[in-house]
Amino acid sequence: MKHITYQTSGTCSKAIDIDIDDDNRIQNVSFTGGCHGNLQGISTLVRGMKVDEVKEKLAGIRCGYKNTSCPDQLAQALSQAD
Repeated sequence: MKHITYQTSGTCSKAIDIDIDDDNRIQNVSFTGGCHGNLQGISTLVRGMKVDEVKEKLAGIRCGYKNTSCPDQLAQALSQAD
């Protein structure tokens, strides 16, 4: 199992903790800060998914006028974990 802690940039959340199993599937995602209900929902939805699938679905999502979002930051964290 691989554990990643990623410091976010440009979002209300400050960090993301991610656990990835040996089959390259996400086992747990936990955000620090941000919109708790929405981030809990994202964390639940991506659990069990392949890392590449999550990156493909979430990369480039924007939050309002910002150039990024918490889902986009999760995709960036996963890209750096490769």
